[in-house]
Amino acid sequence: INFSLKIKQTLGIVGESGSGKTSLVLAILKLISSNGEIIFNKTNINKINNRDMKKLRKSIQIVFQDPFSSLSPRMTIEEIISEGLSIHEKKINQNEKKSKIYKVLEDVGLNFRDVHNRFPHEFSGGQRQRIAIARALILKPSLLILDEPTSALDVSIQSQILDLLNLLQDEYNLSFIFISHDMKVIRAMSDHILVLKNGKIVEQGNSDMIFNFPKTDYTKKLIQSVV
Repeated sequence: INFSLKIKQTLGIVGESGSGKTSLVLAILKLISSNGEIIFNKTNINKINNRDMKKLRKSIQIVFQDPFSSLSPRMTIEEIISEGLSIHEKKINQNEKKSKIYKVLEDVGLNFRDVHNRFPHEFSGGQRQRIAIARALILKPSLLILDEPTSALDVSIQSQILDLLNLLQDEYNLSFIFISHDMKVIRAMSDHILVLKNGKIVEQGNSDMIFNFPKTDYTKKLIQSVV
């Protein structure tokens, strides 16, 4: 697999189950071992030690598929969102921490006073995913990995989350890696698309080219599945 990602670009990664989508992003996050070079801001992720990788994680955050299982049921929303600050910004005072939590919750459409001392089970799936997004954004990463972030949500809520992500991309100057098996979502979100099969790229190009002029039968089949 070989690709590049530009600042504020959204790279869509699509393929059937087992094609390697999640394995690819786990390798980028160095959560699994991999061969080759993974260059992020001139740093080869596969060559650095765990201490340096810990520092780099502030710049690369992930939002997982299931907004319930990815949030600790024993922590309040404020504790969940502030956890990253406790690790990466240990010298921050309580007033600054509160201010950052307040701001990021507002940015994802939630009111601090209404949610900060409550627990994940008290919220809907869409609200929990907004909380997961806030947790990722509070560290102001430059790359946000979205692993099927809307697949566990109702269709009406999916569109709200996608609209929110588009707004946040502009406000936070984010690059996205957006993983999905839903071609409609990929088309709506992506500037450039990778089509994966059996751990390899079978086709890649800008979104319009992939959807209007697919080259491989595999890509055509994926597109036809949602027509």
